[in-house]
Amino acid sequence: MTEDKQRWNKRYQEYPQPVKVEEILKKYYKLAKVGHALDIACGMGRNANFLADNGFIVDAVDLSDYALSKIDKKNINKIEADLDEYNLQENRYDLVVNINYLNRRFFPQIKEALKKDGVVVFKTFIIAHGDFKNPSNKEYLLRENELLHAFIDFNIIYYEEYTDTNLRGEKVKVAALVARKRC
Repeated sequence: MTEDKQRWNKRYQEYPQPVKVEEILKKYYKLAKVGHALDIACGMGRNANFLADNGFIVDAVDLSDYALSKIDKKNINKIEADLDEYNLQENRYDLVVNINYLNRRFFPQIKEALKKDGVVVFKTFIIAHGDFKNPSNKEYLLRENELLHAFIDFNIIYYEEYTDTNLRGEKVKVAALVARKRC
């Protein structure tokens, strides 16, 4: 964990500032009841800060203590944790945000962490061929339609796979999903 933490701390120190709020979140956050939100792998809080500014009480989880130190809002609970070991609390959140991070063990946990009618906003990288910048570890890449199938038991509001630009300006392929939990 220490090695991963150092690597992520270094990476966040090199990110350009400020980083914009994710467009899919800006477009769909209002579908969730204003209450508790979770930002998984929150980084320096671009999305957590946005949610806090819009009335949510946010749990912002990340491994990087450097990134978390850049978050400074009263209604954000910063949680420093190794996401390979962290578990989500059941029936706690009105909104769960997962941007640019993939840990498949969270699929069922996100479902259980959402309250009835809770919303998930999820966007991350998929396998791409050709002139795309992929994370080097294939574990962190979705297969086509994998994200859709992971949440197929939810009410799917939006799903798309498309070409995008990552935080470093590189061309990537992503899958994006917005879905509501129905009980």
